[in-house]
Amino acid sequence: MSTPTMPTPTPDYRRILLTGAAGSLGSHLRRGLAPLAGRLRLADVRDMGAAAPHEEIVRVDLSDRAAAFAAIEGCDAVVHFAGHPFEQSFEEIAAETLPASYHVFEGARRFGVRRVVYASSIHAVGFYPVEEVPGTRVMQRPDTFYGLAKTFTENLASLYWDKFGVESVMLRICSCFDAPADRRMLWSWLSPADCVRLVTAALTAPRVGFSVVYGTSANARAAVSNAGAAHIGFRPLDSADGFAAAVMAATPRPDPNEVASRVVGGGFAATGHPDDAG
Repeated sequence: MSTPTMPTPTPDYRRILLTGAAGSLGSHLRRGLAPLAGRLRLADVRDMGAAAPHEEIVRVDLSDRAAAFAAIEGCDAVVHFAGHPFEQSFEEIAAETLPASYHVFEGARRFGVRRVVYASSIHAVGFYPVEEVPGTRVMQRPDTFYGLAKTFTENLASLYWDKFGVESVMLRICSCFDAPADRRMLWSWLSPADCVRLVTAALTAPRVGFSVVYGTSANARAAVSNAGAAHIGFRPLDSADGFAAAVMAATPRPDPNEVASRVVGGGFAATGHPDDAG
């Protein structure tokens, strides 16, 4: 795995807000985004440890409108990675995830935030067949309530660009782990270093309007296409290809007729209704 290339500091960003800073991806971004702004404001409901000299720590529940606005005020970019990375009931999503997304974009509008970068997901289009290789402009086809919540925020971002001029980039992250763990990840894997490169590109591209880009490394096997997102300038440097022999030897060949094998959402698409669980 390669080491992230640190970009030249961008004087346009005085302060970037990173939500979900205590999460696994947030921890990588906390280090990788440091050169992009004079100050990095870190937000999460969980403990984030001590602040470095260039950091500000804010414990915040983004579903709380006033608290979310206070965290956003004074920032000129938001990297919104907060959220639960698993399926939830509609009631849970409606109580937490949807209000948090609204507060981020409404706060961006109110306080003049120039750009929002959002951790969307492959699950926003999870029911597309793998062989169709969906691009960035296909209609959304969520595979879960989790994916549905991602489509809500993508559409919210589209509205805030069209109506209020808030630029945003939706990162449809596929599988971001230290190494690919199964055969699906041979196409869906995004290395943590490439995740930093992806967010950096989304923050530094000259113009993005409302854009969508898939988060995968430079994997030879491809089930999504970034042909419509060249303007973002994302250039992944890592690849799952070097792991392929070991992964295929360690994992069984999946049944091509099973839902999890047929569509880009994988196992999420095969889950039942959360209200039926337990």
